[in-house]
Amino acid sequence: MKAINSTAPWQPASSTRVIHQPVARHARRSGFNRVHRFEDSHALAAQYGPDWWLPIYRRAFPTLMSAVAVEHDGWAQRGGIDRLLTLACGRTYTVDEKIRTEDWPDVLLERWSDEVRKSPGWVQKPLAADFIAYAHAPAATCVLMPVAALQRAWRLHGRSWIGLYGLRRAQNAGWTSVSVPVPRGVLMQAIVEAMFIS
Repeated sequence: MKAINSTAPWQPASSTRVIHQPVARHARRSGFNRVHRFEDSHALAAQYGPDWWLPIYRRAFPTLMSAVAVEHDGWAQRGGIDRLLTLACGRTYTVDEKIRTEDWPDVLLERWSDEVRKSPGWVQKPLAADFIAYAHAPAATCVLMPVAALQRAWRLHGRSWIGLYGLRRAQNAGWTSVSVPVPRGVLMQAIVEAMFIS
């Protein structure tokens, strides 16, 4: 599981429709408030373990029988799989878990995991996971996104989203990741539309 942070100004989550305006490039913050460290992200992931995720998965999948964490490095972890869900019918789903520690009104789509090396982020690299479970911790809410439709939506709209919503850079120990904060409503509509093939 990955913890996701943003340097964007905080706005409270709201059930009312939020109108998002483009942000002028000169108004975007480019400095880094902090350096993200693997150890800190790993500790945060441990804090949000099965006791935190299970109620969310049970609401999403009422016949859930088990939710097994993929904790060891290997092809599954490298393919973005954090948890294997098994339903009563025997069907399995794999999930890549992301968590944000504040209730931001957007989904922070990782474009580059390493900007200098142009290593694709999770929104554009091949993933083995079926879903991205993108949670907002304080509200205990989750956006469950099918990976194939999400990535098709990115291919269709990514460039315009960058222009509209800007980029957010996160300084890690030795590399910088780059993400695009797309409003939840905009992203979910694009995912639905991406499921229609003409």
